[in-house]
Amino acid sequence: MDLPTVWAVVGPTAAGKSDLGVALAQVLGGEVVNADSMQLYRGMDVGTAKLTAEERQGVPHHLLDVRDVTWTATAAEYQAMARAVVDDLRARGVVPVLVGGSGLYLRAALDALEFPGTDPALRAALERELETDGPHALHARLAALAPDAAARIEPGNGRRTVRALEVVTLTGSMPGEMTAYEAHYPTIHVGVDRTDLAERVATRVDRMWAAGLVEEVRALETQGLRDGVTASRALGYAQVLAWEDGLLPDPKEATVVQTRRFVKRQRAWFRRDPRIRWLDGASPRLLDEARAAGHDG
Repeated sequence: MDLPTVWAVVGPTAAGKSDLGVALAQVLGGEVVNADSMQLYRGMDVGTAKLTAEERQGVPHHLLDVRDVTWTATAAEYQAMARAVVDDLRARGVVPVLVGGSGLYLRAALDALEFPGTDPALRAALERELETDGPHALHARLAALAPDAAARIEPGNGRRTVRALEVVTLTGSMPGEMTAYEAHYPTIHVGVDRTDLAERVATRVDRMWAAGLVEEVRALETQGLRDGVTASRALGYAQVLAWEDGLLPDPKEATVVQTRRFVKRQRAWFRRDPRIRWLDGASPRLLDEARAAGHDG
């Protein structure tokens, strides 16, 4: 028996990926596998626009709510989790439909990528330096050790800088940009984008606040959100925490601005992948066009 082809529904935030993923799973006889790094966390529902049980329309969803907010997410661990789910679904003749906008996680699951190891003691030391010295100081050190790697990382992105320094220290070098696309699974890549994303982001953030994001953040603080290296930096959550600390006058507007910047980075990441068939998320025939893209492949 031939194993089912994997589908990946990718693209920037607020483009309509989640709904298309559910619709595709329904017509393909599939199940959804979450590929949003922040939807892995229990309790992070409002700020990540996690589909409700009703919105999932009976389609099983995997890798939602699988970690506490204190867990530090890595692409390597996600790779192991996602492949275990995908392998199981394919073995049962079920079509896996990966849905999300976390580009590295998607590539980790679907492509032939290997990740350098980690050293907990070194990582902890670098994290402490990040807290005391700030991201720019660590980025300057990375630039001295591995200029090409530093050029690919924004100076203010402390987490990526820490990981790069860890890899360079352990291996003596930093892997280059992932410009080769060698598949681990046969996959149909569908990209969803639309021209009105700036407005949709503002609308989504309005809904997040109306739905109780601030209250969600405060509830998660009692579960260790501030100690979560990954979860505490999620869009919306980071801004609310900064506002509570008196560092931001308007967390809602800051979330809109930062989300729009994130959309630009997502577009830049996904547009480099020549395998993605791009569709207009505003099209009334989006599902039919997605299915046709699969036949074209």
